[in-house]
Amino acid sequence: MNDKAMLAQAIPDREYELDQLALRVEEALDRAAKIGVDAIEASASMHAGLGVNVRLGEVETLEHNRDRGISVTVFLGRSQGHASSADLRPESVQDCVRRAMDIARYTEEDKCNGLADADRLATRFPELDCWHPRILDVEEAIERALECESAGREDDRISNSEGASSSVHTGLSVYANSDGFVGRSSGTRFGQSCVLITGKGDSMQRDYWYDSQRAFGDLESPADTGREAARRTIARLGARKIPTCKLPVLFAPEVARGLVGHFIGAISGGALYRNASFLKDTAGEQLFPQWLSMTELPLLQRGPGSTVFDAEGVATQERSIVDQGILTGYVLSSYSARRLGLETTGNAGGVHNLRLSGQEKPLESLLKDMDRGLFVTEVMGQGVSIVTGDYSRGATAFWVENGEISYPVEEVTIAANLKDMFAGFQGLGDDRDERSNIQTGSILVGEMTVAGS
Repeated sequence: MNDKAMLAQAIPDREYELDQLALRVEEALDRAAKIGVDAIEASASMHAGLGVNVRLGEVETLEHNRDRGISVTVFLGRSQGHASSADLRPESVQDCVRRAMDIARYTEEDKCNGLADADRLATRFPELDCWHPRILDVEEAIERALECESAGREDDRISNSEGASSSVHTGLSVYANSDGFVGRSSGTRFGQSCVLITGKGDSMQRDYWYDSQRAFGDLESPADTGREAARRTIARLGARKIPTCKLPVLFAPEVARGLVGHFIGAISGGALYRNASFLKDTAGEQLFPQWLSMTELPLLQRGPGSTVFDAEGVATQERSIVDQGILTGYVLSSYSARRLGLETTGNAGGVHNLRLSGQEKPLESLLKDMDRGLFVTEVMGQGVSIVTGDYSRGATAFWVENGEISYPVEEVTIAANLKDMFAGFQGLGDDRDERSNIQTGSILVGEMTVAGS
């Protein structure tokens, strides 16, 4: 079988595959009913894809995957058991239910266990335009990755490459529970990336760029991705060290979304009911400036995190998590909501297309507002505590003087407390990055400690 035929098998007939997954889930529910469980939920999925990595004009890796699986959770009273299997044969599905049942028998009851409330389950299933299957055969995938790297290496100042990639992924799933809910979901994802190196010896620098879209036709050209990776890499030539100081910090969009991600982690149910969040009991408080809002858009067409229902079948809906700087509510599953004495927010599995808004400005205006400080384009390290809010991470950045980027900076650590950082937001860029589930432009933070040489 040739490579193109292999990948063609990885592009499924959506309705047929969903029907097959639905049959497996129905078998799990039927088996559970026969052995006397009080409630059950099951999810079956199929994932397929192709990934190609090249380096210095040669193919390094080629991965072709096609995986199926089923996950089952059963409830005996308020005791819960969970099991999963990568084998979807009927006998394996039945065995999966039995193993979950055995686990539930030996698990202590938890009054918060159970299915999502039936009146919160989705009843409408609009099309979200997330399914755009396209055969990307091996030859084309290799050609695109090579084109990406080649365009990035056109500039003589690029001295080496960590490689370029091209990928396609399709995913299908069916979730059902014993309250009669059955939901189907499907999605595609296409991507490409390039990582380049400039300079030699101690002066070497690296940077990258990538694109990721639901539809192949929405991808920028591979050459554009490679050239942007080169531009960003070359801009890091001549990086300097700076002394320790306190400065305003401007986070580029791809870094700013991580900052927002820490906020979401701190208002998520698991951290809250464990008393492991610095934002516990802050609903209704002014955490951000009045001009900032954060809205969840789960029904966004072609959105990277779009979904009609969450991992428990609960209907998703547009909602404002931060309204004019005020935290309006948390991010909760059914279990975490019960632990907190609240209602689920339809966020089992996380947020869905969280978008920041409010007085967006061009990047150039934010640099002018900052006047003198750091423009951070990459962070590293794990120095973030959701328990205390302490934030300390290594960073690569650019020094800004008189509102203009002056030179690259290396070997610095930026530090502050997240609560102070959130309250100190001074600007939001109109350069919103929509490739991720958290969609934000650049974010200007008033003051942070910058530890340098």
